[in-house]
Amino acid sequence: MTALALTVNRRDVELHAEPRMNLADIVRDKLDLTGTHLGCEHGVCGACTILLDGVPVRSCITYAAACVGADVTTIEGLDGDEIAIELRAAFTREHALQCGYCTPGVLVSARDLVLRLPEADERQIRIGMSGNLCRCTGYVGIIRAVGFVIAERRARGIAPEPDGGRKLLGPAGSGHGSFGLDERQATTRSTSVATAEAKIASNAAADFKPASVIAQSFEVAHAPDKVFALFVDIAAVASCLPGVTLESASDPQHIRGKIRVQLGPIVASFVGVAQVERDPSTMSGRIVGAGSDRRSRSSAQGEIRYVLAPIRQGAATRVDLSIGYTLTGLLAQVGRAALVRDVARRLVAAFADNLDRKLSGDAPGESRQRETINALVMLVDILRERVPRWLGGGGRH
Repeated sequence: MTALALTVNRRDVELHAEPRMNLADIVRDKLDLTGTHLGCEHGVCGACTILLDGVPVRSCITYAAACVGADVTTIEGLDGDEIAIELRAAFTREHALQCGYCTPGVLVSARDLVLRLPEADERQIRIGMSGNLCRCTGYVGIIRAVGFVIAERRARGIAPEPDGGRKLLGPAGSGHGSFGLDERQATTRSTSVATAEAKIASNAAADFKPASVIAQSFEVAHAPDKVFALFVDIAAVASCLPGVTLESASDPQHIRGKIRVQLGPIVASFVGVAQVERDPSTMSGRIVGAGSDRRSRSSAQGEIRYVLAPIRQGAATRVDLSIGYTLTGLLAQVGRAALVRDVARRLVAAFADNLDRKLSGDAPGESRQRETINALVMLVDILRERVPRWLGGGGRH
C-alpha cells in the first residue's frame, strides 16, 4: 500500500491505496465522489474526466500515486463554480443531456473550452469536445450550449485564458511529489546540474563532451572584425537570440541568464550559467553553459563553437557554428534528433537575421520581439516542408 496526500475539492485528503490504483477509483471508492463516472476505462469515452491542477484528465488511466500533492477537482467540486453554473443552465436550455451518464465529464471538458477559446467557434468546440462520447443527444445541444456560454462571457468582457490553467510542462500533475523518483535520485539529478554549473563557473568545463553535435553556418554582409567585435558584447548577442534574457553579465567571461521555450500552451524556462571564451587571433570562440528547468525537471549542458571566415574579398563573413548539447529529464524524451536539428536550423536563421540587423544599426526582428521560442510554430514549418516530400515518395519509408 502507498500513502497518498491529495487536495480533493479544496479539502486535504490522506489515504492508503495500491500503487496500481487509478484516480477514478480513488475518488469513487475511497472518497465516495461518485459523480465521476466510469465508462470504457481505457481513456476513450471521457466520462471520467476530472480536473488535475486545473487541467482536464482521464482519471481512469491516471495513476493516483503519480499525483501526490496535486489539486484534484471532481464534478462535485464545481457546484459553486461560475462557469459550471452557466454551463448547467445552458445545457438545460439547449436540451444537451438525456440519461446524464456522460454529463459530468462533458461539463469538465466544456469548462476548459470556455476558459480557453477566444470566441464561440463551432469547429473548435467540436474538436475540443471530441474526446467526450454521448450515446443520447447527437451532440448538437452540447455544442450549442458551450458556444452560447463562450459568446456570452466574451460579450461581458471576460477575456479567455489561453493556457487554461496549464502551468507545468508535461502530463497534468507531473509537477507534484516524487513518486517513482526517490530522494537519492532527486538529489543526484539536482546535484549533477549544480556540479555542471560549478565547473563552468570555475573554468573547468574544458572536458565537456556533448551527446549530440549539430553543424550550422550562415553569412552576414559585414567584415569579420566588425562581426567579432559584436560577439564580444554579450548583451548585444543576447538581444539577437530569440527567447534569451540576461540576468547577470558583469563578468564578460561568466554570465547568467535564461532561455524560454514555448510548445503550444506550455512554457519552459531554462535558468543557468555560461562561460565565454574568445581567440582574436583565429576569429573564433566558445560558449559553454548549463541550466535547468524546475517545472519539467529537465537539465541541459551545451556549447557553441564559432569560427569567422572572410568571404567576398573580406567584405562579408561566414560564421561556422558547432552546436553540442546533452539533454536529460522530461524534455529529452521529446527532443528527437531530427526535430532538434530542424529547430536549431531555424533558430540559427533567426539569430543570423537579427545579427545582420544589429550590425546594420536596426532593431532585431520579430523573432526576437516575441521573447519566447515558439517551437510549435517551428514544428508547423517543418511539417510544411516534409509532408510534400513524404506524400511524393521522395523520402524513405
